[in-house]
Amino acid sequence: MAIRLGPNRYGKAEVRLVHVDRGAATHSLTDWNVSVALSGDLAGTHLSGDNSGVLPTDTMKNTVYAFARRHGVGSPSEFGLRLARHFIDTQPQIESAKITIQGYGWEGRGPHSFQRRGDHTELTVVTVRGDEVQLVAGVEGLVLMNTTDSEFHGFTKDRYTTLPETTDRILATEVNARWRYAGGAVPSGGAASSEAAAPSGGAASSEAAAPSGGAASSGFAVPSGLAVPSGLAVASGGAVAAVTDVLVDAFVSCYSYSLQQTLFAMAKAVLEQHEQIAEIRLALPNKHHYLVDLSPFELDNPGEVFIAGDRPYGLIEGTVTRDEAQPALDEWWH
Repeated sequence: MAIRLGPNRYGKAEVRLVHVDRGAATHSLTDWNVSVALSGDLAGTHLSGDNSGVLPTDTMKNTVYAFARRHGVGSPSEFGLRLARHFIDTQPQIESAKITIQGYGWEGRGPHSFQRRGDHTELTVVTVRGDEVQLVAGVEGLVLMNTTDSEFHGFTKDRYTTLPETTDRILATEVNARWRYAGGAVPSGGAASSEAAAPSGGAASSEAAAPSGGAASSGFAVPSGLAVPSGLAVASGGAVAAVTDVLVDAFVSCYSYSLQQTLFAMAKAVLEQHEQIAEIRLALPNKHHYLVDLSPFELDNPGEVFIAGDRPYGLIEGTVTRDEAQPALDEWWH
């Protein structure tokens, strides 16, 4: 039986980047977690320890910080595409570069004061392979709850089933969603990754107008100096927030007979309202809330006092896609 090396990649994970734009009286703050993953002709290092084709991950970390200074940060899609093209263009052994950026929100509380927003994290993933670009966005840790309008009954039972059916329950979840934008190949002579093309002074080119108070933007903007296919160029800087609003509204309005039904309703609403999105994947843990038995204290409990369960929990996952969606470059939901 033959043994061979399968798909592999390597990179630098979770490079913490904080960028302060001091170009105006009101400062702009960007707080990101940047991860780099490269793949290509890397068999040598795996099979014989030949590191001649291995760019150190420490160099990747340094590149993130250097690019933030030389080019500014702009939007996550711009920064991610610039980084990915740099590694593809300067490392001939690298065939694919994947840049993942988690964006942490800060609310401006004055010209140079900020308060961290902790309700959820925005996500941007840019993958470049040859002349193809894939753009994925998402949201992580968005906790939602409906205190009624949720039922669960009619499910399969066997000898180990003890869960009672219910026609009124709390439905709570922590939304982890990723969606893939439709796109195509970067036109010939595409993304400019050369350091010579850096804007003077390193100012961000496409997100220069920060929201009042300096709140960080985590949406997509058309990268200045970068050729991006029209299907991938999402002009609104609030694109992630706009999709998040649709997810929340769908959760709120769905009378739920199962969390699976709610998942599909949320995903369907996103595809209906954002035609540039090819498919969306949701992972929804069921954050159980158990009615407390107060009878030992001679008290009733008409659905008012609950224990918030931690674990174990149900986990509902699913992808909703358009029939005409083109195949993805990689397993984009990971």
